[in-house]
Amino acid sequence: MMQNELYRIVLEQLDRQFNEESDSIESAAQLCAKSVVSDRVIHVFGCGHSQMFAMEVFYRAGGLVPVNALLIPHLALFPKAKLSTLQERIEGFAGEYLKLENVSKEDTMIIVSVAGRNAAVIDMAIEAKRMGMHVIALTSMQFSNEVSSRHSSGKKLADVADVLIDIKCDLGDAALSLEGVDAKFCGTSTVLGMTVMESIIARTVELCVDNGYTPPIYVSSNLDKGDKINAEYIKKYSSLISCL
Repeated sequence: MMQNELYRIVLEQLDRQFNEESDSIESAAQLCAKSVVSDRVIHVFGCGHSQMFAMEVFYRAGGLVPVNALLIPHLALFPKAKLSTLQERIEGFAGEYLKLENVSKEDTMIIVSVAGRNAAVIDMAIEAKRMGMHVIALTSMQFSNEVSSRHSSGKKLADVADVLIDIKCDLGDAALSLEGVDAKFCGTSTVLGMTVMESIIARTVELCVDNGYTPPIYVSSNLDKGDKINAEYIKKYSSLISCL
């Protein structure tokens, strides 16, 4: 049955993900921890469905407070999904948007793009590096190596990143095949990428503590104590995190 086949594939890809990318995940966490200890932030950016990765680690119970999700409306699936596809191919927009944020060379930028070919993610990476930040990229090299760049530089996201974490999904992302169905179906990049994102957070928290710094972590607002604790964090970080 297809659900069991999907489960098998996801387990195999996750196993490869952590066996082959453990050093890169460690490097990413080291950069993030340095930003957090410096009372700065981790910016997270993606387009379309990849905005989910920024949402996953932003403003959530058990999540690090100093995460700035760059949820640019023009690149969202709402209100019209096709517009996000058009906008992410337009050069000269995402980098200009970053200039509107409270940024520092002590910040870290995480960019997620499975194909890593569109102008928006490459612009964002280039501008972040110009500002002095380190750039962490989550992208599928099996996918990226088979497509051309849509940026005038000819570069893809992997070419700009300081730390590259290869997402182990198949070319085109979809993992399942079935006789009678022409297209492959059921993508796995979300499961793989989300697990990587939370793993970076987990190791970042540990590294902060190892360095004698207790990182701020959101408490569920559905706990009686949550609102009071989170209000203090929001007060401290609201100038650094635009969505707050």
